[in-house]
Amino acid sequence: MPTTSSRLLALLSLLQSRRDWPGEVLAERLDVTSRTVRRDIDRLRELGYRIATFKGPDGGYRLDAGTQLPPMLFDDEQAVALAIALQIASGSGAGTGEAALRALSTVRQVMPPRLRHRVDALSVTAVRPPTDGEDVDPAVLQQIGAVVHAGEVLRFDYGDGDGPVRRAEPHHVASWRGRWYLVGWDLDREDWRTYRVDRVRPRIPNGPRFAPRELPGGDLTTFLTGRFRGNEGSTRWPCEGEAILELPVDEVRPFIGDGLATPVDNRRTRVVLGSWSWPALVASLLRFDADLEVIGPPELAAAVEEVGRRCARAAG
Repeated sequence: MPTTSSRLLALLSLLQSRRDWPGEVLAERLDVTSRTVRRDIDRLRELGYRIATFKGPDGGYRLDAGTQLPPMLFDDEQAVALAIALQIASGSGAGTGEAALRALSTVRQVMPPRLRHRVDALSVTAVRPPTDGEDVDPAVLQQIGAVVHAGEVLRFDYGDGDGPVRRAEPHHVASWRGRWYLVGWDLDREDWRTYRVDRVRPRIPNGPRFAPRELPGGDLTTFLTGRFRGNEGSTRWPCEGEAILELPVDEVRPFIGDGLATPVDNRRTRVVLGSWSWPALVASLLRFDADLEVIGPPELAAAVEEVGRRCARAAG
């Protein structure tokens, strides 16, 4: 027979794993009587957990949200995942970095040694790329998130605020390369737009409710990737080419970004790169400061010739 404390932890873990639990099923899982389950439920209520009782043939219990944050129970994998997520959140640019680090310190302090060692071994440093904007105000981020959740039109000033009040159907709040964006349907321009959250100042009251629209590409990842790569509805670059650089692969890989680098021999590297235009792709290849051989497609070879002519004119 397990001790009362270990049995309470096991009961709490079960209640957190799904919404409704019939009393008889709980008793069977814990290998105790229904009467013991009722007593343990009362003990958890005394500790601050709001546990509702529901009636019916399979009457049982449900763990509800309360007005205060009671002690929470995590299994080993959940605790490690939470610690890693807090490390990443400290550099998310959402204005909650200090709070995330305090929460991480609190979680780590109460971890058993075996989990603390795992978390320390998986120490993560979230590095934000340099941006020309400030961290997002958490209050603004929460306000926009609430409007997205409510499905109401967002009225807001954008940028320096000198322009007209903007109106958009907000669909998603997303983080992309160190910045936070609002993805919405602009009602005045009748098109999808991405707005930097650090430039959004919501107005009150909100507009009416709206029916959600389908994003181009079908999902947020495809939409954002296509929008920032200049290839709507796709995660691929609109221009992709292949070439051989007269450089060892170890001198190429650190600077290839999301491209592919494979060795041809000990002094040459085959690269596959993408960009928003063919001249931009040529520029990406030339930044390696090495001789190159174009493999294809023909559009890349033509762009190399055109860029060469432009450079010759500029030098002349």
